[in-house]
Amino acid sequence: MLIPYFIAAVVVIFVLFGFLHVLREYERAVVFTLGRFWKVKGPGLIIIIPFIQQIVRVQLRTIVMDIPPQDVISRDNVSVRVNAVVYFRVIDAERAVIQIEDYYTAVNQLAQTTLRSVLGQHELDQMLAERNKLNADIQKILDEHTDAWGIKIGMVEIKQIDLNENMIRAIAAQAEAERGRRAKVIHADGEFQASQKLAEAAKVLATQPESMQLRYLQTLSNISEEKNSTIVFPIPIDFLMQFIKK
Repeated sequence: MLIPYFIAAVVVIFVLFGFLHVLREYERAVVFTLGRFWKVKGPGLIIIIPFIQQIVRVQLRTIVMDIPPQDVISRDNVSVRVNAVVYFRVIDAERAVIQIEDYYTAVNQLAQTTLRSVLGQHELDQMLAERNKLNADIQKILDEHTDAWGIKIGMVEIKQIDLNENMIRAIAAQAEAERGRRAKVIHADGEFQASQKLAEAAKVLATQPESMQLRYLQTLSNISEEKNSTIVFPIPIDFLMQFIKK
């Protein structure tokens, strides 16, 4: 006699589970009634009529997507491999379900093509030095295209730019040449400044002959401190000019 009641209880529980759904805080349910969109429900406990209504669960948390390495040819014809990471989230569950079949795959494919397109417009030096600007450009383009899908692109980061061995050696040689050029420029600038100071000192000595005698005495003092066996006696040029005139 208890078997019919047991069967009835099982049926009731099954029906209740079909009616009741629990959604977490970061989940939303896009509800369709007889195939037509009705509303977005959640979070918490929601009631769905079995066989009449269907739901599609959508997560609103930020999704981290790795973009596989892409072969990119820069504007100066350098071949590199670039990979990146994209952070995005669903802000409109209705559009994410209705407007696009698989928003995750769509964002992944769009990110790959955009990455190649944006980087291909820049030279290698710009790729290496202006990474933040490139990230912002890629994010802006992706955000514009995914807005119709109810997707918000939070951030795009280029993770790594891989170069072949020949290009690495060429960049190293270029960097070494640049350091050599800077060293020569600094040395030449130092020589120029020193010559200016010497010219100013010569003008001062020319206007004050007695200062030249003090310079002679200082030179003798320096020579004596070095304990040299040779002693040099400086003779003023004016003194020699008297013999030359004769």
